[in-house]
Amino acid sequence: MDKKDEIIGMQLELIRSMTENNIRRLGDDIWGRVPPKGKNDGKTPAAPEKNGGNTAASTGDTGPGAGETPVKEEEPEKLEDLMAELDGYIGLGNVKREIRALINMAKVYKMRRDNDLPVSDTSLHMVFSGNPGTGKTMIARFMARVYRSIGLLSKGQLVETDRGGLVAGYIGQTAIKTGAVLEKALGGVLFIDEAYGLTNKSENDFGGEAVDTVLKYMEDHRDDIVVIVAGYTELMEDFIESNPGLRSRFNKYVEFDDYTGPEMTDIFRFQCKKGCYEADDDAMRELEAYFDAAAEFSADFGNARGVRNTFEKILSAQANRLAVAEEVTKDDLMKIKGEDVRAALFPDAESAPEKEEE
Repeated sequence: MDKKDEIIGMQLELIRSMTENNIRRLGDDIWGRVPPKGKNDGKTPAAPEKNGGNTAASTGDTGPGAGETPVKEEEPEKLEDLMAELDGYIGLGNVKREIRALINMAKVYKMRRDNDLPVSDTSLHMVFSGNPGTGKTMIARFMARVYRSIGLLSKGQLVETDRGGLVAGYIGQTAIKTGAVLEKALGGVLFIDEAYGLTNKSENDFGGEAVDTVLKYMEDHRDDIVVIVAGYTELMEDFIESNPGLRSRFNKYVEFDDYTGPEMTDIFRFQCKKGCYEADDDAMRELEAYFDAAAEFSADFGNARGVRNTFEKILSAQANRLAVAEEVTKDDLMKIKGEDVRAALFPDAESAPEKEEE
């Protein structure tokens, strides 16, 4: 093992030992959640509440098939704790307002149902629209937990899928494949990412069969499943308009705005805190300017996902610096310097932007 490998190994061991009790909810690892006051000493990340999670959910990537978070066996979470968690997420101002309204509506819906009062044909199914990396999957998982807390869903798991997880290549197989995914989602939330992939193919495509199967299942199990469809705003509008059944069942829309530069900077700070790193003032000046510029083309950058990628590039640059150092201390392993940021983001020194005189 050469010195660089040894340094990287030391970093990984430090992260593991200092954060093994904190990295349970992987969605927070990307988008960030500010801990409630009084729950943290201000130096180390607060331990997340108990909750299942998986890698697909943490990144917002669904892959070719369906991913399922473990079904909760513990008691439902307290709604007030969930609302405090929602308030702590970085950014998402518009989303938070819409989600609070949906939660209030769901609470009243549940109370009327419990009191044998008539309820309108209220749909809890939702359309999440926005660019990649804006938190759509994270909020879908959050809503599953909320509906479980209120008592509208019996299990509260999130099952993630996309076209590849629903559509088969032969006649008659798509309904079977889609039905299996729906059965996994019963009692929880089915999250279909890039849902327009089901309807923007040729006439001989089997995506329409998947849509019809989902719509029928939603009707047959209306009291114990919620379906959330997600993707780019313009394409989601086309998807909903492609089928009258979709238009009648999906009437709750939540638009996810791109993150601003300061919000992405806050997410980076959260990444550092969670991984037990500290970026010095020089590093943060570089990053603030970089994220301000990235915010002008957030869709291409990837929003919070782009922040995560940036964080990983900087850690690689830090490892390269430490690998040639004569001596490395614990503090060195935790420190991110401006030179690490410049090496990661501007490897060609001539292309690096000049600093403004202070």
